[in-house]
Amino acid sequence: MTNSPENPSVPDGPDEGTGPTPRQPAPGTASGPTAHPPPAISDVPPDGTPKRSPARSPDGAPPRRRRRWPRWAALGVAVVLLGLAGTGYALYSKLNGNIHTDIDTQAELEKYEAERPKGGPTNAEDILLIGSDTRGGGNGEYGADNGTQRSDTTILLHLSADRHSATAVSIPRDLMVKVPSCTRTDGRRMPAQTTQFNWAFQFAGAACAIRTVEKMTGIRVDHHMIIDFVGFRKVVDAVHGVEVCLPEAIDDRQARLSLPAGRQTLRGEDALGFVRARKSLGNGSDTQRMERQQQFLGALVKKVQSNGVLLNPTRIYPLLDAATSSLTTDKGLASLTGLYELVRSMRSIPASHVQFMTVPRREYRYNANRDELVQPSADRLFRRLAKDQPVSVQPPPRTTDGPASGPPGDTPSPNASDTASSDEKAGSSPSPSDGSGPAFPGTTADRGICE
Repeated sequence: MTNSPENPSVPDGPDEGTGPTPRQPAPGTASGPTAHPPPAISDVPPDGTPKRSPARSPDGAPPRRRRRWPRWAALGVAVVLLGLAGTGYALYSKLNGNIHTDIDTQAELEKYEAERPKGGPTNAEDILLIGSDTRGGGNGEYGADNGTQRSDTTILLHLSADRHSATAVSIPRDLMVKVPSCTRTDGRRMPAQTTQFNWAFQFAGAACAIRTVEKMTGIRVDHHMIIDFVGFRKVVDAVHGVEVCLPEAIDDRQARLSLPAGRQTLRGEDALGFVRARKSLGNGSDTQRMERQQQFLGALVKKVQSNGVLLNPTRIYPLLDAATSSLTTDKGLASLTGLYELVRSMRSIPASHVQFMTVPRREYRYNANRDELVQPSADRLFRRLAKDQPVSVQPPPRTTDGPASGPPGDTPSPNASDTASSDEKAGSSPSPSDGSGPAFPGTTADRGICE
């Protein structure tokens, strides 16, 4: 048939036209040296489909076997990545499982939600840090376990909303306060009373301590953490110790502390004895011990920041393992993710804006071995922190003998007892990062113990 525009024909092969092309020789004919003979009868399978000849290179040489090492390399990389992922998950699970969730405290606080203070400005946080002197849970070497625990150290940590400052306020354990009616750990009801602050935690646990702080300060406690002796010791060991300077040698059997005079680095057990020692250092007051604790914690914060621990995975893991293994906290922080977000938000706070102070206090009028708040200085401090307004610290006055002439909080600066400033009346919240605001005796993390 003749092809024409009116009657086109369909070609039989990939090329137009009929008959074999140079690349497709007709059966039984030769078309140059590359032509192949028709398959032998023995090479044709029963179904009539000829077997394919092995592919050849242009020069006719047999093909080389493909290298399979890229597949093995890819498989090896996949195995390594899976191994790392598995290891990372295992480490995360271990750290996450270390943390004890304080469900009972949360349940107890929910009963008193109506009487608790309202939350502060958005993103500002207030965390109650409780150093427990429990002898249970691995702390038996420090004394017999009688089933109770006291708040050996209590600090209200305020984090500004812009995370430009952190203010840690120590609460003396012998401070006379109004403790609300609480449910004791043995189930009995404890009536409201004026008594020592640490009784709230000792007899009715963290929930009673939190409610006592909230009633005293008017500040809502967003989170709480409880750490024991072993936990503190492990944290100090994880950062390879903290440097201190001692003007004279110390020999305190009760605190298990024996140290020479001079500059030295204290690790776990000695560090614990240093912050717990009372009668062998200074005038033996609990207030001076709190000042020493603040200086030590400031030096600890400074070392963590200066050594880049928070950004170094090989350094941060031992620190997290030490901290979480002896930590009890509320549900909001009882996970590695929650703690990481808290630490990450504090990472940019310079050491000069990490402040330590003690509530304005003096000897209790009815008992020199107890403390009471100094007013109106204490309320001024609490009011400003509740509104996320700035406060600052200044070193307490010192005598020629070295120790402070008076306990921190005895002599706040004149500004600290002034009437409410215009920004407080207006309810504004200036950033605490500039270090302005009334000054209270205290220190900052950038002032080392040896400076």
